[in-house]
This record gives sequence, structure tokens and C-alpha cells, in this order.
Amino acid sequence: MNYTLTSTPHPQDGPRIDYQSLLNAEQYAAVSAPPGPLLVIAGAGSGKTRTLTYRVAFLVEHGVAPEHILLLTFTNKAAKEMLRRVENLLPHDISRLWGGTFHHVGHRLIRRHAELLGLNRNFNILDREDAKDLVAACLAESTVDPKDKQFPKAEVLQDIYSFGANTERSVSEVLESHYPHLSEFAPQIGAIGSAYVKRKQRSGGVDYDDLLTLTVQLLKSHPDLLEFYQHQFQHILVDEYQDTNKIQADLVDLLAARQHQVMVVGDDAQSIYSWRGANFENIMSFPDRHPGTQIIRIETNYRSTPEILNLANVTISQNIRQFPKELRAVNKSGAKPALISLDDARQQAVFVAQRALELREEGTGLGDIAVLYRSHFHSMELQMELTRRNIPFQITSGLRFFEQAHVKDAAAYLKYALNANDEVSFKRLATMLPGVGGKTAHKAWEAVARGVPWDQVKVPAKAVKEWRQWGETHRQLLEKIKTDTPGRQLQHVLDAVYEDFLKVRYPNYNNRLEDLHQLIQFADGFKETSEFLAQLSLMTNMETEQGLGAPDAGHEALKLSSIHQAKGLEWKAVFVIMLCDGLFPSNRAVETTAGEEEERRLFYVAVTRAQEELYLLYPQIRSNANYGETWQKPSRFLSDFPRDLCNVWTIKTEKPWGEY
Repeated sequence: MNYTLTSTPHPQDGPRIDYQSLLNAEQYAAVSAPPGPLLVIAGAGSGKTRTLTYRVAFLVEHGVAPEHILLLTFTNKAAKEMLRRVENLLPHDISRLWGGTFHHVGHRLIRRHAELLGLNRNFNILDREDAKDLVAACLAESTVDPKDKQFPKAEVLQDIYSFGANTERSVSEVLESHYPHLSEFAPQIGAIGSAYVKRKQRSGGVDYDDLLTLTVQLLKSHPDLLEFYQHQFQHILVDEYQDTNKIQADLVDLLAARQHQVMVVGDDAQSIYSWRGANFENIMSFPDRHPGTQIIRIETNYRSTPEILNLANVTISQNIRQFPKELRAVNKSGAKPALISLDDARQQAVFVAQRALELREEGTGLGDIAVLYRSHFHSMELQMELTRRNIPFQITSGLRFFEQAHVKDAAAYLKYALNANDEVSFKRLATMLPGVGGKTAHKAWEAVARGVPWDQVKVPAKAVKEWRQWGETHRQLLEKIKTDTPGRQLQHVLDAVYEDFLKVRYPNYNNRLEDLHQLIQFADGFKETSEFLAQLSLMTNMETEQGLGAPDAGHEALKLSSIHQAKGLEWKAVFVIMLCDGLFPSNRAVETTAGEEEERRLFYVAVTRAQEELYLLYPQIRSNANYGETWQKPSRFLSDFPRDLCNVWTIKTEKPWGEY
């Protein structure tokens, strides 16, 4: 059976769509391309969704039945939006079209053929919390000593297994590349993973990753079924192809292997998610895996000014591995991007806050302004400055810096050392010990409050070692509060107990450790521990009272976001902060050429979020807990473009930081 694109239009009552008048030449070339493998490189702001939508409509109008079309996206929202647009374009019923996320389509196939996988058709899907509980049960039944505080917790194990499933790597490979500090436990982690798989099978359930792995297993194990779906899906369309991981690309290749009528749309210059398993090689090697691939570039940008795109084009051209492209602006000319050098992170925060208010006065609402950063801790000083000025802001990349669990944990050690009556901090720290829950923590608190010596307080056997270690750390902190800065006290907590806790508790251990190093540097700016802790409490209380974390629909708020979270979004004015080598790009990333090029793609994504105004900021000095104030090198990405592409600003702070 061979499905081809025909020239005979699908029977219809309404007029044909005038594609050429509704699309630009590049979009039309992609939409009307003949059957065969097609790689559409859709640059930032070029109308990617419009192209995919009209491609689906074009296929239906030219004789392809909806049930023979498979549209794969990364969010259900994206799939629904595209299908809604197609329905508005056509008089046909397209309900039989297969559209949705990779996991949605995988679930549909597995549910149809569950018995071939040894599953009941009414199988349950474990959510992340359910899966973690099942991994925890396997861990509890393993040979791992429950008193071994170095062994990773269930949440970390689950992340290891998930990453391995999506990248098709073994446990050992995942540990070597992403969790080297856990490599010694590879045999035990692998054994627990095997037990987890068997336990899922006994329970008749599947987890989220199984929706992909079992789908590929199903198709590979049953050639007749694979052939059926290769005929079923006459045309396969994939959105955001640069973000696919190994198993997602394998699924597409399997289904497209017979007819190669597959259109993938993406932008290699916006491939920025390798840390969560996305494989840059998928888009780069697509023409090799599908011989005869036609490559179409969509480079007309409807978002940004020519000045912003000029800088973006020059920047991304520095990457060696890419499909070369040059975005062209439709919008009229505007201001050049501003390159701004500041004294330090505090002055940077003052400038952003002040300029945001000026922009608001000039007619750009706070909701149309974004501050983007490489890592969450880069925004710490800015969050404080915005709070001081009562400027509403909303964080789209997670909790506010001072609300994060690991920041509150570290502060709790100092709070309890400073105030022996702080029951809340004591219980927070106590429940971090193995086997200690709320009731046990309360009993321990009552004992300590009565004056029972620390080594005589009853705690679970598996927590005895950690309890004593905490006691010793607490005793040392009581002395350090008299002599050391708050930053040195926090460093002691990290070295003595908390870094080990981070390693086994959190999958993103390195990111949280960076946050705490930044907190230490900030804390060293205070002479008294009480002053430092008061500042943290003041920040949290002010945020809670003003409700800045969740403004309602009518509440204007400045947007703060990591660049990873900002992909796909746009604002009239964008500030990119902390553009210092070692921060952006990060030190770890530039250890390899591939890592540095992904960081440059991340910078490119940040730049192309801006519609009208772009501000690139870098502080010259950074406080360091061990070395005091150190000079910072501007990000290497700021050397990628000639200075005549931007306006260089010189900033002088009118008031010291503390006077605001």
C-alpha cells in the first residue's frame, strides 16, 4: 500500500484556501512541498505554528484523509491550538486526525494493544508521586543499608531511571555523565531499577516514561503491527523537533521508515534542553537518516526589530554545528540593543528596577517587560531590589529565590543556633534526618526544650549518626556566630552536613549548590547573623503581604524568568542579566565545544525574545565568599558581535545600595 499526495482536491463544499496569498514565500514552500522527507528550519518568530497548521489543511485539501495524518507536539495545548486553527480553515471533519504529544499518542497505541505487552487494557498510569513511592518501596526492600546517608533517595533514583529511559542509556552511562558522585553505587542503583520494572509489571501499571519506551518496544517486537501503522500514518508532522530526545526520534523514524513522508519543523539554533535529555543530533542528522530530505528555511521574522535580529544573527553565526540561517525583520527599525556595564550585581539590580519604571512611564507596561537569566540565583539581588521598591514581579521559572527549600534549610541551621527557642527551625532540620517524621521531631523538640542533653535524646536508630552530626555542627555554629560572618557560618553548614544531604535528596544537586554559594556570598555582606536572617524574613513577609508571587489577571507585574522557561515567549522589552563568563556561559558548560555552542544557542534564544528593546547587562565585580570581591570577565558572547551593533551605556549609581 502506498499513500501519496494527490493533485485531486478532497471533495468539499467551500472554496479552496488561497495559500499563496495567506503565507509568505518561505511558508508556502514548506506547506506545499511534495511528498517525501522534509526538514523545515523555522527561525525564531517566523510563524512556525502557522506553517504546520496550513500544512495539515493543505494535505487534507489534496486528498489525504485525516486519519492518515499524525501530528506530534510537545504540549497538548499546542496540538489543540493547531487543530482548532485547521478546523477554522476547512469545512471537513478532522476529528479522526491523530494529534497530540508523543506521550498521548503512545498511550493511545499501548491502550489499543495492551495484551501484546502483557498488560490489561485497563492499566493504570503512575503519576510522578506514585512512581516515586514505588521506587521508594523497592529501595526499602533492597540490600542497601538504610543508614547509608550517601545513597540517593527515591526521587533521585527516579530521575536517573527516567533520564536513562528517554535517552536510551544504561544506569552506568547516566551516572557517569550526570551523577558522577553516585557512580560507586551503579550496581545497587541498577538492581533497584530492575526491581522497580518488575514491580510495575506485577501491579499492571506503567509510568510516564513507559508511554514512550513501551510504544517503541511494541512496534519493534511486532513487525506486522509496525507495518500497519506505517501505512496508517501516511504523513507525519513533528513540532519543535530540535527538542526531541533519543526515544522520541526513534519512534518517528520507525513510523516513517517505509514511506519517509515526514515533515519535522524546528530550529537547531534553539536546541537548549540537553540537560533534560533532548538530543541536538536528532535535527542535525535528520537528512542522513532520511535520504532525499528537502531542507526549507523560514527566516522571515515577525517579532523583533532589525537591530535586534542583526545582533542575533551575528551571534549565532559563531557556532560551527548548525544549519546556517539569517533572520530578516518585517518590523520597522528601532533602537539598537543596549550593552551595559555595571559595578556589581546590586547596581545591576538598581538599574533594571529604575529602567523598568522608566519604560512604564514611556508606555510599556510592566507585564510587557521581562528579565531573563541563565540560572535562578542570578536574580537574587534583583528580587530584593524590586521588593524594596514595591515593584510587582512574577517569576515564571519556579519559586522565588528565598522561598526555595534548600535556601530555607540552610538558613534554618543559623536561625536555630541564634535562637534556641526557634521550634519551627528545629523541627524543619529534625525532619531532614532519616526516619524522623513530624511526631518524632516534636518529641525530640520537647526533650531538648526540657534540657535533655543532646546525646541522650531518643531518635530512631537509623538517625542516630546524623543526629549526633547535627549536634556537633550546632555546637560549632554557636561559637562561629560570635566570630564569623554569616557567609562563613553557612559555608560551615554546607561543608559539615548539608552538601551531603543535597547530593542524595535532589536530582538537580549542582543547581541547588550554586544557589547556596550565591547565598553565602550575599550573606557575607552582613556583619551580624541576626541582620542577615532578618533581611531574609523581611523579604518573605513583604512578598506574602503584597501577594507579589501570584498577581491576579488585572495585576501588572514585571516578568522574571530563566531563559529555558522563556523559550517560545516574547516581550516588548527584555533585560538579559549576569552576562559574565563562568555565569553565562556557565563554567561547566564551556568544558566542551558542544556545551559552549548550546550556551550560545541559549543566549540567542534570550536575545530573540525581545520585540522592541533589548538590554544586555554584566557586572564587573562579584563578591566571593572565599576571595572577597573579584573582577568578572564579560561573557564571551558579548565579543561575538561588533560594538556598532549596540549602544554602549555608562551607568553611575546615584545612591548606595543600602539607601533604597
